Parts: sequence; structure tokens; C-alpha cells
Amino acid sequence: MSASSAQSAQSEITVVHLMRHGEVHNPDGVLYGRRPDFHLSELGVRMADRVAEHLAGRDITHVVASPLERAQETAAPIAKTHGLTLDTDDRLIEAANVFEGKTFGVGDGALRRPANWKYLTNPFRPSWGEPYVDQVVRMMGALTAARDAARGHEAVCVSHQLPIWIVRSFVERRRLWHDPRRRQCSLASLTSFTYRGNKIVSVGYSEPARDLVPAHLLPGARPVKGGAKAFGA
Repeated sequence: MSASSAQSAQSEITVVHLMRHGEVHNPDGVLYGRRPDFHLSELGVRMADRVAEHLAGRDITHVVASPLERAQETAAPIAKTHGLTLDTDDRLIEAANVFEGKTFGVGDGALRRPANWKYLTNPFRPSWGEPYVDQVVRMMGALTAARDAARGHEAVCVSHQLPIWIVRSFVERRRLWHDPRRRQCSLASLTSFTYRGNKIVSVGYSEPARDLVPAHLLPGARPVKGGAKAFGA
């Protein structure tokens, strides 16, 4: 590569959008985590279509998603709009959690059950699931792969709330442990990483489907007692 080509490569702009999937059909209100067969609800499908419309005019050349159904279904209309094949990256999957398949919502008494206490000893790691550091490593790998696949253009990676928030916190040099109620990562939101060459130079956030998101699920909203349906990402 010539000196001018190398300089050009280091100055080119690439944008990687990390998108959270749309609302999931979850009538029993369980923490679904990595469990299979959790699909988008009718509202979730509308959210996915809304974001596809929002991104229709963008220079999207690569679309990839977590292997979980809700992420694949969210990414599909974006890939279709741009005439692209939808790829899968296992690194975009939801964080593992020992409470998968259980209700674990505000006011449901989960924190008072002795059987759960052994999993709640260390919020900094965290002790109930995949370590935050491990999430950073795999998500940064997925971001880098998407950047390389879309150099000079834009990519969309559909993932899940916790991994998106953790990698954003890492990039913005915030502590990784946090209050889940304060994550800025609503359903069908876009957390956008702008690269100049190989370096992230800015992080943006937008909510193209905000008007479709139930009020109690928006960032900063007060939790609803017994609202376990709000959990799971």
C-alpha cells in the first residue's frame, strides 16, 4: 500500500450502528436471555420496520445480527431494504444470566428469596451472569468485524440491551457496573459508533421508534411493580 493509500485508509469514515431489537412477545414475563423461540411481538415488528424506513437513505453496506430470533427478525427488514444478505455474528448475542426462564422483576420478591442470594454477591463482575469484561471483548470484536466489512460506509449490528450498553460504557470510559434502570438503550434504538480509520471518534444515540416504545420501558422511566416483562433484552 502506498503512503497516500495508507493515509486515505486512516482518514476514511465508517459508521457502525449497534441496534437493540424490537419488543418481544413474552406473555409470561420471564427473563428470556439466550433462550430460543422468543420472537418479536406485533409491536416489535412495527419497530423493526420503522427503523428500516429510517435507515433507508443511509449508506448501509453490511447488516449482521445476534443468532437469537428477535435480533434476526429485527435485522431482516433493514437487510431487505438495502438488498443485502443478513449475516450472523455469535459475538452479538445476549449476555448469559443464571435467571433465564424465571420472572425477575421489580416488586416480585426475587431479591428476598434465599436461593437467589448466592448469585447476588458481586454486582461489579457481575456474579449472576457473563462478566462485563467478557462482554466488552466480544462486542468490540463484533464492532471491529463490522467496521472492516463496511469500510467507508455504514453497518448495522442488531444485538441486545446489556451488551450494547456495556460496550458503549467501555468506549466512553465509564464504569461497567451500573443501575440497569439507567441504561440509555431503549427498544429498537441505535447506538452509533463513528470511526475515522480504525479509531472510534464519536458515539451517538437515537430512537427512531421512540413513539412506539411503551412509556415504562423508556430510559429513566420508573419501573412498574410486577413488570417482569420489562426485563430481558
